[in-house]
Amino acid sequence: MTTTIAAPTVSGAPHSDNVVVKLRWALSDTLTITKRNLLAITRIPEQLFFSTVQPIMFVLLFRYVFGGAIHTSEGSYVNYLMPGIFVQTVVFGSVSTSIGLAEDLQKGLIERFRALPMARSAVLAGRTTTDLIRNVFVVIIMTIVGFLVGFRPTTGVIPYIAGILLILAFAYALSWGFAVIGLSAANSETAQVVSFPLVFPLTFISSAFVPVDQMPGWLQGFATYQPVSVTITACRALMLGGSTASWVIQSVAWTIGFLVVLVPLAVWRYRTRT
Repeated sequence: MTTTIAAPTVSGAPHSDNVVVKLRWALSDTLTITKRNLLAITRIPEQLFFSTVQPIMFVLLFRYVFGGAIHTSEGSYVNYLMPGIFVQTVVFGSVSTSIGLAEDLQKGLIERFRALPMARSAVLAGRTTTDLIRNVFVVIIMTIVGFLVGFRPTTGVIPYIAGILLILAFAYALSWGFAVIGLSAANSETAQVVSFPLVFPLTFISSAFVPVDQMPGWLQGFATYQPVSVTITACRALMLGGSTASWVIQSVAWTIGFLVVLVPLAVWRYRTRT
């Protein structure tokens, strides 16, 4: 007589082939990972502090040191500056995705997650959502700092909020690209070294700090139409007025394009990372 021993099942694991059930479990797993990452941030407040201090230093530097030498058509340089600072801040914040994932890999935490009955996309979605929430907090701080140094949006509250949502969505899309870097890097130091050379040209060869028409002619085409500049110009138009629709459409197109390409690429890299 033989006895059949049933394989153990893990409590809470989704067994249904129903798409709705799978999506519900994926969302639940994502929220769990997001909560874990947010708790980690609260335990290392220095990380959040320094990610806020850097953009404040840029505001003060360009507002009171370089601002007098930079002339724009906006009249007030601080009004021209702040939309660029907002975009620069969230783009730099997106780099945290690569560093955080690389740290988790280095500590062996990703391997533990793989052993659990959870959605493969949850680790990545949880990390990018965490960085999105952190960006929201930093943008609120930067808004307060902007008003303290004289920033005055002229289009009203709703367009201002629309501009903030636009740059947050753009940064969220970029986070998936940095997730690929984090999953490919040997450690967090390597992830940081690889990420920043990609970020610096996009943020500084842009319309963030100076008008593009003050740059050399051979550089103006790239500086005008690269994705960071497009998002800055769209945000500036929403907050200060001007030609809005075409720039917003271009920024949204860049965001959607990044998500379409980078999300599957990040999930594939997560699955194939050994």
